[in-house]
Amino acid sequence: MIRLIFASTALKDWNAEELLGLLKTCRTNNSARDITGALIYLHRTFFQILEGDEQAVDETFEKIKKDTRHREVTQIERKPIAERDFPYWSMGFEKLDERDLNTFKDFPHFFDKEFTPAGIAAHQGIIGPLVNLLRVKLIKHVSVTKHEELPIDHEDSFIQFLHRTIRTGVKFLAMLMTFVILLSIVDVIYVIYEKLTTPPLLLMTTDEILDTFGAFLAVLIAIEIFLNITLYIRSDVIPVKLVVATALMAISRKVIVFDYKHLPYEYVGASALVVMALGITYWLIQKKE
Repeated sequence: MIRLIFASTALKDWNAEELLGLLKTCRTNNSARDITGALIYLHRTFFQILEGDEQAVDETFEKIKKDTRHREVTQIERKPIAERDFPYWSMGFEKLDERDLNTFKDFPHFFDKEFTPAGIAAHQGIIGPLVNLLRVKLIKHVSVTKHEELPIDHEDSFIQFLHRTIRTGVKFLAMLMTFVILLSIVDVIYVIYEKLTTPPLLLMTTDEILDTFGAFLAVLIAIEIFLNITLYIRSDVIPVKLVVATALMAISRKVIVFDYKHLPYEYVGASALVVMALGITYWLIQKKE
């Protein structure tokens, strides 16, 4: 997975309606390729971030470069990433106001005179702060439009007390889940040791390999459950999407280690229906965004 940042110059000033049309197109195309990112438009300059699979991002960028509505398409940054900074936006859009611009005191007059593809490329030090500012502003919008599962600032003091109590319980569950994850890792080590030390030494049969895979997948599923637990005390996530994605990954990983020779066809068929149902649900959530 990579993040690619580029800037370009519009051939003319874009009005709100034209920008909205551009965003709709970007979001449709990016969603289809599992690309996320964000866009700033200022002084006829586009500053855009793309995150996703390397091939998908590169192909999208090549297509963008051929768009005749802008010129001076300049790649600012391209690097591998472990996780996305903009995971919930197929193409987030943000306007920078005077207060935002004043936070960049180390770059005086940059946004007045040098917010151009060449200027941005020449001032690499501004890239990180600009990306962070954009992410923070977008998360604030999500926090406004999405509700917290257990808000602390509830208008009813008793409900507020209950929420605080439950959030404390959630933190305790998260600690217990961390302990379970560590035990699961120890179990993986033990399973591998046991399989390799059982005659014939250092050899594993197909069934033993599947058992080992199952131990690995149990750890990964435990981590996903941990994420589900902690989402109740976070305000920067979209719970429904995360829960569905977790369920989809869990069942998909289980399918990988199915022993089809011994499983009844009803079990396999039911699992297939679950995968299909979760896949369609995730697609509908993604499409709505």
